[in-house]
Amino acid sequence: MGLIQRIFGRSQEKRSSGTGYTAEIMAARSSYIAGRTGLADLTATAQTCVSMWEGCFALADVQGTDLLDRHSMALIGRTLALRGECVFLIREDRLVSCADWELSTRDGKPRAYRVSVSDVSGPRSETALAAEVLHLRIGSDHVAPWSGTPPLRRSSLTAGLLHTLETALAEVYENAPLGSQIVPFPEGSETSLETLGRSFRGRRGSVLLRESVNVTAAGGPAPAQDWASNDVTPDLSRSLATQSLEAARGSILAAFGVLPGMFASTAQGPLVREAQRHLAMWTLQPIAALLAEEASAKLAAPVQIDTLRPLQAFDVSGRARALMTLIEAMGRSKELGLSPAEVNTAMTMVNWGEGDNAA
Repeated sequence: MGLIQRIFGRSQEKRSSGTGYTAEIMAARSSYIAGRTGLADLTATAQTCVSMWEGCFALADVQGTDLLDRHSMALIGRTLALRGECVFLIREDRLVSCADWELSTRDGKPRAYRVSVSDVSGPRSETALAAEVLHLRIGSDHVAPWSGTPPLRRSSLTAGLLHTLETALAEVYENAPLGSQIVPFPEGSETSLETLGRSFRGRRGSVLLRESVNVTAAGGPAPAQDWASNDVTPDLSRSLATQSLEAARGSILAAFGVLPGMFASTAQGPLVREAQRHLAMWTLQPIAALLAEEASAKLAAPVQIDTLRPLQAFDVSGRARALMTLIEAMGRSKELGLSPAEVNTAMTMVNWGEGDNAA
């Protein structure tokens, strides 16, 4: 305890995740200053990406430790997508998720933590050294390498645009007079106009006969334009709101590593598989490698995490052809009299053999 007190007696950084009365007041003040921005994580687009991260990490193959169970992996995927970092206390039989934490650093590396663990009866605080904490972070800046940033924070302009567009469209569909029309009618009292307006309601398919605004003179007919109604539905096509919304959604999907074409109405199986492969290879597998490196250092055992195989984002016919090629190559190696070690060496060169460290 004395060592931790001496460490925390020096410079430290306080972190808050948004729980607690003080954190709520600070978040409310920040929202007041920044305005209605930064809420794109509430949109279906962002939540779709978060769910994909969560599901992929829950399916990942973990070798070398039993602490990273599927629930913990799913929690890691969701927390990284929304916050950009996550902290776990290392116990002998499990990992304990931390809601808030304070840390002390030396040369940019964390040395000690003061964490807050959430319980039903209320949070409790604990102190631990860096070796007792599993801290994963993505999108770190060189100014603060001990902290991470989520994809929405790194693309705040597009996230704000998406939030503004969806909020504006929601207000239009809630408040705008969609499908409303103005029908000409002679001047009358407000009560008569209200009665007339209610009489139009629910009269689908009926013929409604109303008086003309203009009065016929000398037996002449009323002008034809007198019966024309005026539509007050707003024309959203000229605002290009739909195109802007699609562009903002595509940018947010790309920020999470998801190809926008995956959600196109004309998307076919090959495109979906390529999108899954792109998400796993270029976004989630590097994060899994960072988690495996952190876990190997803190758990004192080599840990490997693979997100590629569980997704099964590969062409089935192509895998069948590859299997046939492998069988033919193995048969050919027996004919040539190659030893298993030589065959494994050759296969390792193309990341097919044992110990290729592809994951």
